[in-house]
Amino acid sequence: ESSLKVTGVDFLQSQNSRQHHTDGYNTRSLVVRRGQPFLVQLSCSRELRAADKLSLRFGIGENPVKNKGSLLSLRPEREDFNGWKVSVVKKNGRECLLSVTSAPYAAVGKYNLHVKTGTNIYKPEDGVIYLLFNPWCEDDVVYMANEDQRKEYVLNDTGYIYVGSANSIYDRPWNFGQFEEYVLDACMYLLEKSKLSLTDRRDPASVSRAMSALVNANDDSGVLMGNWSGNYISGTSPMDWIGSVTILQKYYKTKKPVRYGQCWVFAGVLNTVMRCLGVPSRCVSTFEAAHDTEDNLTVDVYVNERGEKLNSLSFDSVWNFHVWNDVWMKRTDLPEGFNGWQAIDSTPQEQSQGLFQCGPCPVKAVREGDVYLPYDGKFVYAEVNADRVYWRVVKVNGKEKYYKIGTETQSIGKNISTKAVGQNRRVDITREYKYPEGSREERMSMQRAYSFIRPSGLMPRSGYASTIQTASASTQVVVPKESLSKTGLHLEITNTEALYPGNPLEMAITVKASTPGNWTVDLTGSCQLQYYTGNVQANLGTIKETIKLEGTPEMQVPLKIAPDAYMKALSSLEGEVLILVTAIAEVKETNEKLTKETSMRFEYPPITVQMPETAKLYNDFNCAFIFKNKLNVTLENCKLLVEGLGIFKMTTFDQGDIMPGRIMKSEIICTPTRLGEKKIVAKLISNQIKGISAEKAITIT
Repeated sequence: ESSLKVTGVDFLQSQNSRQHHTDGYNTRSLVVRRGQPFLVQLSCSRELRAADKLSLRFGIGENPVKNKGSLLSLRPEREDFNGWKVSVVKKNGRECLLSVTSAPYAAVGKYNLHVKTGTNIYKPEDGVIYLLFNPWCEDDVVYMANEDQRKEYVLNDTGYIYVGSANSIYDRPWNFGQFEEYVLDACMYLLEKSKLSLTDRRDPASVSRAMSALVNANDDSGVLMGNWSGNYISGTSPMDWIGSVTILQKYYKTKKPVRYGQCWVFAGVLNTVMRCLGVPSRCVSTFEAAHDTEDNLTVDVYVNERGEKLNSLSFDSVWNFHVWNDVWMKRTDLPEGFNGWQAIDSTPQEQSQGLFQCGPCPVKAVREGDVYLPYDGKFVYAEVNADRVYWRVVKVNGKEKYYKIGTETQSIGKNISTKAVGQNRRVDITREYKYPEGSREERMSMQRAYSFIRPSGLMPRSGYASTIQTASASTQVVVPKESLSKTGLHLEITNTEALYPGNPLEMAITVKASTPGNWTVDLTGSCQLQYYTGNVQANLGTIKETIKLEGTPEMQVPLKIAPDAYMKALSSLEGEVLILVTAIAEVKETNEKLTKETSMRFEYPPITVQMPETAKLYNDFNCAFIFKNKLNVTLENCKLLVEGLGIFKMTTFDQGDIMPGRIMKSEIICTPTRLGEKKIVAKLISNQIKGISAEKAITIT
């Protein structure tokens, strides 16, 4: 009797990928999700009979072997080890249709399929199958029940990253592009590079932790090199990216770290990687994020006698914003109650277990103060809950003395933001990370966190009494109300005119007293330029005034900076710059001190994108980008960056200098290669301005 030979394998790609929500991936190989059946059609030398020995062999890694679990040998109609199974759907002459279901806890990665019949082994030409996590499968730990959420957090390849400062948040469009060419291969390369065991590859917690380490170049020559120096000459400035695609493609091609990233770039790329692997993921921006290096939940800010913030003294810092990611999963390694969103962060800030990696840390653990849970709970808790303590540095007989001038207990971790599901708007998720300030739950959460964080011997948060029981070594933190001030003094900092580069910066400090009386207030105010990491780059000006509040509840003191005082500094700085105003008020009669700081961002004229609302697949259409320089300054070395996923690759236009009042217009001919709603993203950068973004959607039919 002639032995059975397999002569061909059809992976039925279009049918399988539709079923598995993987039809977006730009690859010739089959991409499927775990725990869900897919079909394979075999062509044989003769009809398949009951006595024939047929097995599908799935191998993962370099040298797959059965006893290590890296080689799965599956015979039809038998539940195999590791929870995989194969069944015959139908036989039709020499053709045989098989259904393969992987285990919902299978290791994710790149498998090779060989078909064994008797002693014959058939190796298909492209026998590669990519197996991903499956948020559509109830038995997968990344299961997400809501279809709109799955569309947003797994399938949406565009989005926004929120940046700016707490009182002027804006959206930066970002192309995640998890389906673009070579992006999946880059993610598979990172999985191999992670050296995770097969057991760890089943677990999204281990995979996301490893990816948070590999997206930064520290320790492991990962994807992106961080750079906050302001000098990006040997690479691309972090401001010049508009998406993850170019970065991951370049990394996959060269296998060398791409230069350079800052937090939103790290978060954008990590979001692409997690969505690409099938783990629901979102970018999360926190405004006024603490970087507390001493683990004591306070960040010290030092100012000189003119009220200007000093960089040099503090290792702690408060970033105007910081962006990380949340990934969605059941945490089988933790007690009940910590499933759902988990924070991970690939910006290299601090080492965790010897590597620059962070998370996954359950967002619920941050809210409840359970900061001892893995991983990195203390670090994430401090980012959103630390206090800011202000110190004035005064030189007395050549020695520096430090005077405490104020504590802010509610200024850190504000406006925690992410993109809304299915809508192009910001949604505030602060309540997922923290209870309302001052609520009973917040107090209990804080006491819990303090019992794990506070090193012994340190004074508890100022304004709170502490009772130490000598019987036990533990410090109990009692949280009474903060002592109320006699004057009810309150400071507000605002801009009175739009903050356009090239115009005077017109701002005001408002001093209010809620208790009537005659108060004399010494007010110091300073204006500086700083990077988003809180690093001061230029001192622009200060004011010092004594004001009398006599029966009047408030008084406004102007602070004005002329263009010559800041334009030179602004043009020479690489990176996005914010305006920092610090105010210090001291009431003579009561000796009460109060500090307030506010960061504001510059405002810019818009870019307009002109194109049709719909276009047909593979039919060319025209797209124009128009920008009018309404500023009083020439914008030097202008570059226009544009990208449209499924429409055209990232393109850069050099625009030279754009004088005040001039109009720039660039056109591009687009050929759509994919159906559905697509977006075109544009960004203009120059010496004076580091990023005016615009985007427009088009429906491809």
